[in-house]
Amino acid sequence: MTEKLGLMICGHGSRNKGAVGQFAKLAEALRERFPDWPVEYGYLEFANPVIKDGLDRLRAEGCTHVLAVPGMLFAAGHAKNDIPSVLNTYQAQHPEMKITYGRELAVDTRMVRAAGDRIREALEAAGGDVAMHDTLLMVVGRGASDPDANSNVTKITRLLWEGMGFGWAETSYSGVTFPLTGPGLEHAAKLGYKRIVVVPYFLFTGVLVQRIYSTTDEVAAKHPEIEFIKAGYLNDHPQVIDTMADRVQEILQGANVMNCQMCKYREQVLGFEAEIGLAQESHHHHVEGLGAEAECQLCEEFCTGACEEKVRAAAHHHHHDDHGHHHHHDHAHGHDHHHGHDHHHGHSHEHGHDHHHHPYPHADHPLGPKSMERKG
Repeated sequence: MTEKLGLMICGHGSRNKGAVGQFAKLAEALRERFPDWPVEYGYLEFANPVIKDGLDRLRAEGCTHVLAVPGMLFAAGHAKNDIPSVLNTYQAQHPEMKITYGRELAVDTRMVRAAGDRIREALEAAGGDVAMHDTLLMVVGRGASDPDANSNVTKITRLLWEGMGFGWAETSYSGVTFPLTGPGLEHAAKLGYKRIVVVPYFLFTGVLVQRIYSTTDEVAAKHPEIEFIKAGYLNDHPQVIDTMADRVQEILQGANVMNCQMCKYREQVLGFEAEIGLAQESHHHHVEGLGAEAECQLCEEFCTGACEEKVRAAAHHHHHDDHGHHHHHDHAHGHDHHHGHDHHHGHSHEHGHDHHHHPYPHADHPLGPKSMERKG
């Protein structure tokens, strides 16, 4: 029987309509790159179609071998655990259709060039004659409870710093880990640079990107002597599309290798030794495919951060710190689930409903989310 290939692009999903639309646009670009194959996409949570729906459509079109790639920058819990769990479940239910899982976008020279273009665009728009040696670069990553994913953001920072010749560079994160964007920028402001360029190393828009921009504005207001420039996120930059298309080809070429050298689920990574070999299971069933029900009603395409304002206002009136009630709001992700590993890495694929979250060892770090909440 002749094999019929299909492509499945797996996204996280967002409550923000703009983010969902931008992911769909990326999927359309990949349809153009692979015109001979059916190409579908789906999300883990909050948005439709879900990954299962996309796989159903590919099966209905007669695909016997599906190449599934995660539309994600780095391999943390979603790429290592949640998506593979969904794919493994579907594979077990439909053994007649083979599913092969690709790797994340990862640290790649093309991704660095894309981020470099976003920085140059922002610098050109700002104008002025501040030298690069008098400019500090702040790269802001998503943040994860996986130290390997966090360290990859730092590597991107160094490649941009050295490649573009900034005077200095720092890395911060929008959530989960430390330092958060605010403390990171406050620290950067003390270093004496005339200009600070803030670049969200994100694929798409959403409340996290808006949170980064809003925090930048807040810190800038405290330091009028420094010029703050906000660069754009990656979006559908041609180099991003090139990288993802290459991830698809890697599956066919047999070069589809996720870097596991520093993975906390395989190695005794300092501070995360207790997480070696955790079962691979998804924790997104309760928010899978909510679609319009989960969609933010406060904004249209562009996230204004209005949801965060509502949460901050509510927290101000209903703060129960003495009783341990911390209502951390993450509009784009909702929950942070980081367990397990890759689709072909041999961990247990049991799908029980014991949604245990392994504790992040630095949850109380003074520059991290929980500590910042207590100051609110």
